[in-house]
Amino acid sequence: MVNPIHQECLPISKPRKCTHAGLVSFLQEIVSRYEASRIVFVCIGTDRSTGDALGPLVGTKLQELGYTQVIGTLADPCDASSLERYLASIDGEKIVVAIDACLGHPSSVGQFLVNNQPLQPAESVGTALPAVGHYSIAAVVNQHGPKPYLTLQTTSLFQVIRMVDQIVDAIDSTAAIVTERS
Repeated sequence: MVNPIHQECLPISKPRKCTHAGLVSFLQEIVSRYEASRIVFVCIGTDRSTGDALGPLVGTKLQELGYTQVIGTLADPCDASSLERYLASIDGEKIVVAIDACLGHPSSVGQFLVNNQPLQPAESVGTALPAVGHYSIAAVVNQHGPKPYLTLQTTSLFQVIRMVDQIVDAIDSTAAIVTERS
């Protein structure tokens, strides 16, 4: 997603590796800058792959909690076939927080990579999709290896659910966002 209002955002940085506490802090930085009504969560992935289901699981849980500004759920995933359509539908005044699974170094599995800039969906599997978000959260669900599609297909559901719960908890515990429930 082209970032026409990036000057409003936090300064550009390199991805920062963090745990749940760092995720809460990252989200607090964002919500301290914007009205909750401007923040949209774009939860990227598919329900057809254990490792790549993180985004739609987060989106579904957020909707179940009453969050209305969520794109990408188990019922209606924001995946490679629908990503561009969804991005085109987002009002230019919105601040997008992109959420996706990723593969990484073995020591990073179970941690999050947060950034004050877009993430590149499907990068680990070599697919060219547009960058997404003003801010991004990438959950390292498994280690990167020679066969990324197979790695995502065989990623532990327990690991994915644990990370989904941490992301949802971090969002839900960030007070300014709570006001945007239906």
